[in-house]
Amino acid sequence: MQPSFWHEKWAAAQIGFHLDAVNPLLITYWPKLGLSPSSQVFVPLCGKTKDMCFLAEKGHEVVGCELNEQAVSQFFSDNQLAVSQVASGEHQSFSAPQITLYQGDIFTLPTEATASVNGFYDRAALIAWPESMRVDYAKKLAELIPPKSIGLLITLDYPQETIKGPPFAVSDDWVKTHLAADFTIELLHSEDVLDDNPRFVNKGVPWLTESVYRLVKKA
Repeated sequence: MQPSFWHEKWAAAQIGFHLDAVNPLLITYWPKLGLSPSSQVFVPLCGKTKDMCFLAEKGHEVVGCELNEQAVSQFFSDNQLAVSQVASGEHQSFSAPQITLYQGDIFTLPTEATASVNGFYDRAALIAWPESMRVDYAKKLAELIPPKSIGLLITLDYPQETIKGPPFAVSDDWVKTHLAADFTIELLHSEDVLDDNPRFVNKGVPWLTESVYRLVKKA
């Protein structure tokens, strides 16, 4: 997806991918990562997700990256957080206690921004990319994540030909094929969630599998 696509979505408030509450899968499976409260957690393509508030409330220092400035500004205003803004290379850095968001292209985010990361959380980043761009994103994520960092990955899979993404279909085979070189992978949970997603039902999608993985960055 080109940057203009996401900017247009935010400008038109077409953000069906945004959840107004903390993701239940994050609440259920985050404890299984075993991260200490003091861990720094990276959230790629973070938007204005309330999941970052959940992570901060667990004691984590959250570092996010988001392309759209409107999304970043809304995160801080929606949560009534006083924010400071400074230029940081090609990005703008927006900071409040325990949360720093880099606004700009993740592909140009320097590794210095995530050098102290111990954990990461990807709910809507991997599935935001069409297959032609997904491998490049996976490589960039692996570049940004320090060794031994532990993360939670949430994916969706369905017959891609039945509906135009995003979110795009990411199969279990794709995860194992393209992430195994950089991460150890453990499937924590997988279930058909079609009945909970009317958009997919209305488009005639026959099944929709949501999966949760525990990833550990290899040394």
